[in-house]
Amino acid sequence: MTLWMETLAERVRERLAAADLQLTLGGEPTLVPVNPEGAEWSITADGPTKLPLARRLAAVFQRDVWPGSTLLYCPGKLYAGEVNPRWALRLLVRADGTPLVRQRDRQATEPAPVPLRVDEAPAWLARLGERLGVRLRPLALRDPLDEGRQAWAAPLTALETGEDGQERGWHWQAGDWPLAEALAQLSGAPGPAGLRLPLLHFPAELPRQVLTLEVDQDGWELFLPPLLRVPLESLLQAVEDGLTGLTEPRLSGMLPSDAEDHWQVLGLTADPGVLEINLPVCHGWSDYARWLRRMEAAAEVVGLRTWKEADHGGQEGTGGGNHLLWGGASLATNPFFPRPAWLAGLLRYWQHHPSLSYLFSGSSVGPASQAPRPDEASGTIFDLELAYRQLELAEEQLSQEPWGDHRALIGETLRHLHADRSGNNHRSEISFDKFWNPGTPAGCLGLIEFRALESLPRLEWSQAIALLWSGLAAHLLDPAHRPRRLRPWGDALHDRCLLPSQLWADLRAVLADLAAADLRLEEGPFRELWEWRFPPLVAWNGEPVDGGDRPSLELRPALEPWPLICDFPREGGFTSRFVDGSLRRFEITANSAFRAHGWLALQGRSIPLDPDPSTLLAVRYRFQRLYPCLHPGIAPDWPLRLIVGSPSGVNAFVLTATGERFQPVDLDASDPRSPEGLLPWRGRERPEAITLDLRLEGLGLVAP
Repeated sequence: MTLWMETLAERVRERLAAADLQLTLGGEPTLVPVNPEGAEWSITADGPTKLPLARRLAAVFQRDVWPGSTLLYCPGKLYAGEVNPRWALRLLVRADGTPLVRQRDRQATEPAPVPLRVDEAPAWLARLGERLGVRLRPLALRDPLDEGRQAWAAPLTALETGEDGQERGWHWQAGDWPLAEALAQLSGAPGPAGLRLPLLHFPAELPRQVLTLEVDQDGWELFLPPLLRVPLESLLQAVEDGLTGLTEPRLSGMLPSDAEDHWQVLGLTADPGVLEINLPVCHGWSDYARWLRRMEAAAEVVGLRTWKEADHGGQEGTGGGNHLLWGGASLATNPFFPRPAWLAGLLRYWQHHPSLSYLFSGSSVGPASQAPRPDEASGTIFDLELAYRQLELAEEQLSQEPWGDHRALIGETLRHLHADRSGNNHRSEISFDKFWNPGTPAGCLGLIEFRALESLPRLEWSQAIALLWSGLAAHLLDPAHRPRRLRPWGDALHDRCLLPSQLWADLRAVLADLAAADLRLEEGPFRELWEWRFPPLVAWNGEPVDGGDRPSLELRPALEPWPLICDFPREGGFTSRFVDGSLRRFEITANSAFRAHGWLALQGRSIPLDPDPSTLLAVRYRFQRLYPCLHPGIAPDWPLRLIVGSPSGVNAFVLTATGERFQPVDLDASDPRSPEGLLPWRGRERPEAITLDLRLEGLGLVAP
């Protein structure tokens, strides 16, 4: 973290504090192994290597960052076609960073701890019950998947005590689960025993709160009953007090519903192709930057990183996100609930600046991506304008909501418009699915999630992006800095705005806005990121012509929205979303000397170059033919052959098989030696389009 970042972060904090608000940050960076092997590191969420690696990473955090923290295996989201919920490891400490439980002092003379044995389990449960003041009545259960595993399930609940006005307390109550021998076994699904109980035969009069103990060849595990925070802490302390001579058990269970304001939580979650890290709530940019450094250091110890090697040997993102979340220290102090006009101003500003939507994302952008902009997905400019104006007017009026602010109006107004074309409001560039939606789990957290962000190979880049976001939050507190209307981009959004030169120009305009408001960010990290994202395919320089400038030519890869194709059936009876990623695009940049004296040919056709060097030009081509794909009858444009001509000679280039650069090759007899006789290029989708499309040339289609 450089000095200028620290200085600017403090200035941002002061401006937010002057407005009497605190903006918290959350992060969801993703990691992959140095040598990713197995489907769990490419397309599936889970596999044999991911959970053990996640546990190793959690152990490093426990050792180096949160000594004495509690590690809990939790069931995560359940998706169609998957047998069990995805797992999520949670590291837990109190809000002040201290452990949840008081750990016993271990003497140096004590023998090495050993796992609990099968024959010791009933007696250990009995002693646990004594510490809680109840008699546990465990039910023994067989495991049909593993004869060597034995499990016990003991109904256990905590009841609140105390009358009104008295100190709140709890007492434990155990239950009896009578079950026929033939039914006393776990289900055949994989996972902890606590997720495999035969609950269809659970006594109806008892609350479904069960403590489960299992012993297997890997050690022993406790699945904790779903409890509120205070009794769960009491149960964890009773478990810790009973570990004399024993290794710690693996712990599984659910997070208490009332833990948010009392615990810090670090998550490690199974996601397709990556391990997702859910950072604790960060109280400002400095806290967020510190957690990124901690994550990178811990990941390096176990062989994980925020990038992977591309097919051509360079670096590319993990394929997962690096989502950034905004929120408040608590619901009572959430900065957005009473300030809908500020929020509308932020959304308008983001809509005005495509670089914020596209420059820091992965290669899949546009309507079919995982983070479509609201104006390219479900929301029309007209509907978005109505929504944002409604929020601006609401701030001038007294709220009729029971909370006295505008949280419900904001959530209900935006969650239907910030969504993809299928109506999924999680899959949106700026998502409000965790803001205020009482109809969904974890839907009322007051969080705004920026999803058009990818995990990057350099820590400084991610820190700079988060600082840019924080700087804009402070800058747009002033209504004079907010756009008054949305911008109707039209076709330019997916044509001109996705070119590297235009993304950089737009980002520089954003940085200039901040610099004018005394919130200056250095360009260095952003330029490095831009160069990494759009490395030259060709960087050619000729000899000076008539004592003038050198002709120069540069081709850089541009972004291309990949089309969504129909649902595709997969094993298990469910469908998957597929996009056709066969299209590629590159931008052509040439100086005045080249435009005056040079010429270009691609696939035997002349590329039109305007004399004005500010004129934009790009080429779209079909890189490969995938299955399934859109337009399967259109063959790839292969090999893609580029001819560069100038007074100093003619050069030939062919795009490499991996598509990362044009490689110089020898001229052959069919290559043109001059622009005379070349077929003209007419393949434009529209007369005003910047992009030339090779597919149109092949089919004889031209712009009207």
